Amino acid sequence: MLDDITLREVFHIRVSWLGAVSVITIAILALIVLLSVLIVYTPIRNILPGYSESLRQQLIQESARVDSLQGSLTLQRQYLDVIKQLTAGDIQSDSVQSLDSLQRVEQARILEEGRNEVTEAFMNQYEQKERDRLLLFEAPAGQTMQQLYRPVRGAVMVSARPDLHLYATSVATAKNESVLAVMRGRVVHVQRAEDNTFTIVLQQSQYLTIYRGVAKALKAQGASVEAGEAIGVMDGDRNIEIELWDAGKFVNIEEVIAW
Repeated sequence: MLDDITLREVFHIRVSWLGAVSVITIAILALIVLLSVLIVYTPIRNILPGYSESLRQQLIQESARVDSLQGSLTLQRQYLDVIKQLTAGDIQSDSVQSLDSLQRVEQARILEEGRNEVTEAFMNQYEQKERDRLLLFEAPAGQTMQQLYRPVRGAVMVSARPDLHLYATSVATAKNESVLAVMRGRVVHVQRAEDNTFTIVLQQSQYLTIYRGVAKALKAQGASVEAGEAIGVMDGDRNIEIELWDAGKFVNIEEVIAW
């Protein structure tokens, strides 16, 4: 570069192929670093292809988490309200229901409000159908009559043969069929067998019920159960074997329960 008046050299720059390539390379690297920083540390990445779907999935997960937290906060608020009433002496401690019971009461109230002719007819039909699962049989003298529930829905495949020392009744069931407690009592034994099935023993007073071949146990040892309450689930691949004993004496379950 020359001065227009004196024609003296004011500034000069020498350009070579190596210098040009070096300058272009440095510029490209700087641009890459700048874009990387913008993508990593700024919300601009959300407008790039692929990141928007990830953001959507994250929003769904966060929404589900918020809903779960709201439910937990509601239960916690109910619990604190009960504690406050107990502290103030407004209610007695033995009259306090659990949070699960409060939820069931609320569900029952909602169901009661939503009843109509269709739901009423369905419930009457269901109750009538369930009555067939009950049977009362006479106990020995001096004992009360015992109410038994049908332990599982299915078809009897092999009957008990006490003369051959075979005391179990084998029943074929459908998949996901519930195994029910034949009477109110306590689970005194739960054991996993080598074929990954469970043996469950239920005891009530002098009565003992043994379930073998249960795919999944729903009750732990020591749990109290009501008559007709689910204690296990069948997978439909194996038969369940059931035994009933009364004070150590064998009882043919087919003779005391309507199948």
